[in-house]
Amino acid sequence: MNNDFAYEKEVVSKKIEEVIGQEDVKKQLKSAILMRRHVIIVGPPGIGKTTLARSIARILPKRKKVNEETKEEVEKEPVFVRVQGSPDLTAEDLIGDIDPVKALKYGPLSKEAFTPGKLFKADGGILFFDEVNRCSEKLQNSLLQALEERKATIGSYDVDLDADFIFIGTMNPEEAATEPLSDVFLDRFDLIYMKPPASIDEELEIVDLKGRKLTGFPEDLLAKTIAFIRNLRSSKDLEKHPSVRASLGIYERAQSNAYLDKRKEVNVNDVQEAMVSVLSHRIRLKPSLKYLKSASEYVAEQFSEFAEDEKITKGGGP
Repeated sequence: MNNDFAYEKEVVSKKIEEVIGQEDVKKQLKSAILMRRHVIIVGPPGIGKTTLARSIARILPKRKKVNEETKEEVEKEPVFVRVQGSPDLTAEDLIGDIDPVKALKYGPLSKEAFTPGKLFKADGGILFFDEVNRCSEKLQNSLLQALEERKATIGSYDVDLDADFIFIGTMNPEEAATEPLSDVFLDRFDLIYMKPPASIDEELEIVDLKGRKLTGFPEDLLAKTIAFIRNLRSSKDLEKHPSVRASLGIYERAQSNAYLDKRKEVNVNDVQEAMVSVLSHRIRLKPSLKYLKSASEYVAEQFSEFAEDEKITKGGGP
């Protein structure tokens, strides 16, 4: 273990406060980071994978570096470099490439002609790769060498990486991958599985802390609204289920509807009016249903039944 990082004391002592709940996931991620192991967080969209990765960058200890000009040792804050997975992403985007202008000036094989990519910028911190399963097989192969050897090959170049980073990737198991992640690639990582909030209380806390506030939202109505969304997550009718972003969306849009009607508090009509817009594209019906009704029809029917069962009145607010 590199003592310059003092991982044992600092990583263990600091709490990941930005993410509500998910205690087992946070423990697993801390466990991996202690040994500076690369990880991929697996889970559906909208459950806080990016927030979790950012929070890890904040609890990493400062890194001691030698200033090349003054030769003095200085402390640097851990960095967080984000890469968005895409079929168009190239190895040169990550590792770097030869600058033609510099190549003419310094020579085509000089290191001065090389422009470093994002791998170098992540030195001493986190390289966060969002939706890693959307990258091509060629990009996976280029990452293998950098992750394992701290070395990258670009054309006729062998470039030594000064990039002691931790790779944190995310992967949505429901997303159709551009290329399947190879066993050779996955063997470089620990996988941590993240699920939606375990309890309705956790989800209510997330909505309260993260959601914008414009009007009042009765606690009982909000609890029943979140309960409806959580019921959809366990529905056997769906292939794709709504995320926590759906809960935040309903919370905010219902308030907007009340505000536009010049009311100070949300009622069930405001919630119902927001349902189709917020939820219908966030779910996917199973084949046995999707040829019989649309997602918007399904959402409207399910909420009407839920409101009736829960005896949610449709009266106006103050």
